Amino acid sequence: MLSPLLEEWDADLRTGDPLSFPGYAAKAAALDGESVRTGRADGFALVECDFDAIGGSMGLVHGEKVVRAFDRATSRALPVVVVTRSGGARMQEGMLSLIQLSRTAAAVGRHRAAGLLSISVHRSPTTGGVFASYGSLTDLRVAEADAMLGFAGPRVVEQTTGRSVAGASHAAATALDHRIVDAVVEPDEVLSWVRGALGHEARPLRALRPPVPTRTAPEPADLDPAWAAVRSARRLGRPTGIHLAAAATTSWTELEEAADPAMRAALATMAGRRVVAIAMDRYAGGGQPGPSGYALACRAIELADRLGLPIATFVDTPGARVDPEAENAGIARAIARTHLAMASARVPTVSVCVGEGGSGGAQALSATDRQLIQEGAIFSVIGPEGAAAILERDAGRAEQVAPLLRLTARDLVAFGIADGLVPDGIEATVAAVHAALAEARPGDRARRLDAATAAWLR
Repeated sequence: MLSPLLEEWDADLRTGDPLSFPGYAAKAAALDGESVRTGRADGFALVECDFDAIGGSMGLVHGEKVVRAFDRATSRALPVVVVTRSGGARMQEGMLSLIQLSRTAAAVGRHRAAGLLSISVHRSPTTGGVFASYGSLTDLRVAEADAMLGFAGPRVVEQTTGRSVAGASHAAATALDHRIVDAVVEPDEVLSWVRGALGHEARPLRALRPPVPTRTAPEPADLDPAWAAVRSARRLGRPTGIHLAAAATTSWTELEEAADPAMRAALATMAGRRVVAIAMDRYAGGGQPGPSGYALACRAIELADRLGLPIATFVDTPGARVDPEAENAGIARAIARTHLAMASARVPTVSVCVGEGGSGGAQALSATDRQLIQEGAIFSVIGPEGAAAILERDAGRAEQVAPLLRLTARDLVAFGIADGLVPDGIEATVAAVHAALAEARPGDRARRLDAATAAWLR
């Protein structure tokens, strides 16, 4: 059992034999309980499959216990932790088994609508109806490292399609690669991961150190301030978003660990309160998020909105990916959806640009109730190289074009687009983000951006 039950629920429920299935009545009568245990654990409601009971299959009693567990959790404002280990729907109960997929999904929906968190732990095997209903509908999903999981079991797939699943699907690693689960952990780490996700245990983010800068010549004394700011924002060794996020949080439960190295998101703890954090990493994946990164950001924003948690974003990117693969995967639509998700969020939102704010890919995560920018950072409608390629037909003239873009941190504040400057140091920036979280009010973002626009209407 994942965690001891302080109170077990519905242990006395028993099933009938609706199909008069050969031998089923005796097998059901011999069950010690059912194929799922439910109850209250320490700080959450637990739903845990028992594979030893008819393969953990979901019959009508299993479904009823899950429905009652989610509804009790909803009425008591408890998060739910689901532990799946099941062969799927129970054939011996026919359609009365199958309809439990719909019933349990509806119960999860009621729990979600109440703004409550749910987590799934997928153990081996996890297949069929449990995986295709309540097991896959939770907010966070983690798989044990050795877990086999899939809608149809490997034998069914191989005998009905003639194809082997080996190395292609049905493994925790492939589920992570395809964003079916958020993380893969060793069995003895599962409880700690769950407690971290619930906010009951600190699990800090440990970001790699920024690259060590190479020795460079001193900056020329006559360097234009705008170009100096560009060089400062891009300086090798400057901490990027993920480093500031690591310093600002005491617990970090990653969403979709394999989604996009340039965009990270987590259910986190910051200054003693639960938040959703989104951090860019300029040193990973070229620092340019792709469609999957923005889909992750949308998921994180929508999760925060539903749970009623503040959002903090740490922005540092030269811009979103613009290669043909990203274009064909819908990068423009992915960015647009992120703008919409942020604009629609009903919770306080805070952003800080800690390096480079590049075009719409950065703005999508910066239109927040409090927008901060480090003194040595920049924010621009387009990178200087891109602007020079358009205006001068020569990207090499970026230094001459940069001043035209008014891209320095002080410019951003002067336009009323950002609320304030913060020093480049990590400690000062973290303190400013913590303070902004306490001050931010939903709706400030629209008022600020509307005012910045109105100031230049003629």
